[in-house]
Formats: sequence, structure tokens, C-alpha cells
Amino acid sequence: MLVRRLALTLSALVATVAPALVAVGTAPAQAAAPPYVALGDSYSSGVGTRSYIDDGTSCQRSNYAYPKLVAAQLGYALTFKACSGATIQTVTDTQLSALTSATRYVTISVGGNDAGFADVLTECATPWWAGDCNGAVDGAQAYINNTLPGRLATLYSSIRARASTAKVVVVGYPRVFNGEDCNAGTFFSPAEETRLNQTADLLNSKLSAAAAARGFTFANPTSRFVGHAVCDDPEWLNGLSSPISESYHPNRTGHASGYTPLVGGLLR
Repeated sequence: MLVRRLALTLSALVATVAPALVAVGTAPAQAAAPPYVALGDSYSSGVGTRSYIDDGTSCQRSNYAYPKLVAAQLGYALTFKACSGATIQTVTDTQLSALTSATRYVTISVGGNDAGFADVLTECATPWWAGDCNGAVDGAQAYINNTLPGRLATLYSSIRARASTAKVVVVGYPRVFNGEDCNAGTFFSPAEETRLNQTADLLNSKLSAAAAARGFTFANPTSRFVGHAVCDDPEWLNGLSSPISESYHPNRTGHASGYTPLVGGLLR
């Protein structure tokens, strides 16, 4: 009888303790952070924030750029490939290899350099008698209308082929000007600033159409930067700066208050 009673007690103890031991031994590991790849040009790398990661490249990637801020906010594992000066071709050649079937989220900003927007700004910043702003704008708009859509379609197809299930957000460009020029050393007229803003709008319309055709989401920053253009108070976009590469790019506040809430809200 004593042996039987001990056996019953031992059985009850095992029945009580064993599930707890199993639960401890098989507790699930913490879920891995979703992989996020940030592709694109200087508007994604963070040029304009004046502080760059020493990563052995000339890409000027910044810890203050919206991909870094969004990744930290949402708990994503960022692969930061965006690079200053990138065009569609350089994104294709040097950035797309970061995408895999495991990639969950992608952002991409590219097209401004393909349209030669930096050269257009340089041309339009000169006095009217020293440059041909209208000619430069005409050339950029012709490229955006006639050549860019096909190249975007090819690029976006390549992104989808490599990251077949990822949520992809195509990120646009803000209007840079507010109708006045408060920077010594530049000579933008109100009419030129209007045409430059119209060119940014045109570029966004082509990015949006190409994104929609591929099933991607478009992040349009235009409304967020209204009241924060060059010469506004406060500016979220740098005017003419030293070094000149910082010019006409979002500053830290532009990334934190302009792009991050916009992109972060869509990248879920």
C-alpha cells in the first residue's frame, strides 16, 4: 500500500511539473525583425543632414535619413543601399542585389538624377542673362515625359522579381521653392521657381503612375513640405549651402518631420 501511495504521489508531481518544464524548454524565440531594404538616391541616403556614416563609400548615408528613422520606429532590420548620385542604372547595377525573396519591405527614390535635376537647378540659379533656365527645364520635362516611364517600368519589374512578396513604397520629391529667393548667390525668379516646382510635380506623377502599374504604393511628400520649402520658416529643405552638395535636399527636420511620418505610415 505504501509503495502504491508513493507511486501515485510521484505521478501527480510529474503531471504538475512536466508541462512547465516543456513550456520553458520550448519557449518560442523572439521573432526576427522584418527585413527592410532602402534603395535610391541622395533623397533617401540623407544628403542634406550634414552627418554621414563612415561606411567606406561616398554614398553619404546618414543616421538622420528617413530609412534609418523608419526602421528604428517600426523595428525593421534595415539594409541601407541608397546612395548619393544614384540613377536608375546605378540602382540596378549596385543596389538591387540586396533584395531577396525574404525581403519584407522596400523603399525606392530615384528619377531626379536621371532627369538631370541638379544640372537644371544649377542653370536656373544663374542670372537670366547668363543661363537658359527655360531650356534646361524643357529638356528635363521632355525626358520625364518620354524616357523615364519606360525605365521606371523596367526597374520596378526587377524589384518585384527579386522581392516577390515585399511591400514596396516608391518615394517622391517635394517642391523645393516657395516663390522667393532669399539666398545670396542664386538668382531664381518667381517664374523659374514655379516651373521647377511644376517639374517636381511632373516627376511625381510619372513615379506614381509607374508605381501603380506595378502594384506598388506611392509616397507623395508634396503636401507635407508645403510651408517648409527653401526660404520658408522653418525650412525643411536646404537652400544654397556649403558644401554645395548639401543644397536643395531635405535637412534633418525634413527627414524626421517630412518623410518619416509619410513613409512610416505606408511601410506596414
